[in-house]
Amino acid sequence: MRKCFYTVFVVLAMLGANCAYAQSYYTVTEYGIAVGASQYFGDLNNNYSFRTTTPSYGAYLRYHLNQFIAVKLVTNITHVGFSDAYNSNPYEHDRNLSFESDIYEGVLQAEFNFFRFATGDAEHRYTPYLTGGVGLFYYNPYVMYQGTKYFLQPLGTEGQNVGYNNRQYGQTSPCFPIGAGFKIWLFGGVNLSVEIADRLTTTSYLDDVSTTYVGLDKFPAKSIAAILQNRSNELPGGQNSTLGEAGKQRGNTSRKDQYLVGLLSLSWHFKTYKCPQSLNDDIIRVRRH
Repeated sequence: MRKCFYTVFVVLAMLGANCAYAQSYYTVTEYGIAVGASQYFGDLNNNYSFRTTTPSYGAYLRYHLNQFIAVKLVTNITHVGFSDAYNSNPYEHDRNLSFESDIYEGVLQAEFNFFRFATGDAEHRYTPYLTGGVGLFYYNPYVMYQGTKYFLQPLGTEGQNVGYNNRQYGQTSPCFPIGAGFKIWLFGGVNLSVEIADRLTTTSYLDDVSTTYVGLDKFPAKSIAAILQNRSNELPGGQNSTLGEAGKQRGNTSRKDQYLVGLLSLSWHFKTYKCPQSLNDDIIRVRRH
């Protein structure tokens, strides 16, 4: 019995020495910041132009379930917009609408690595990955007119305030990011990632354009709503245009708006000096020399 206790004591002492000798990095929880760009696609940008790309900024918390799957909680701030002035299609160009909007989003994404990935492991230091998720974003389309900013949603430019209740829209909408990326371990507990993900949405009013004109007579005379609902008459030769007549197409109801976000991010893990046996199996042990 005494010999048995002695053996157990020696084994525990060896494990304790090994713990003191090892340095560990968590690969379970990861913190990151990101910078990049975004581009809106929708009723005003049917041809997927990148003429109005704008900066994006974000932060995230990534949790590694294993070396192939991770989940990520993301918050991003960006700005989108477009103008019919960029459209080569004559009808769209003469429509002469435009918009801008700040976007604030919160997203939960899953990542699926093609290869094993583990921070601190030189044999598994990089991988491409696919990503998908669900989120919620805030938007509030506006235009600048004669030096003044006008938010479009309260104006009801498609008749929302004069009986067309089925065209009402809010200022938040679900989004569904889907895309791909590449991540690589740089040094210590630091990783670098590049990701491009398109945000599919459930709204066609990110740009305040979706259905048909309701006619100038539906708006108070000379009101800002009457002016901004049809701006085709601002173009040279457009004074007699019939483009804004009731029932004429203003937007495309067959598709929802979307915005693409590309991000370059830097992330890090905090160190731990706990005994490796007490940690997740995916923790990488880096021996001190």
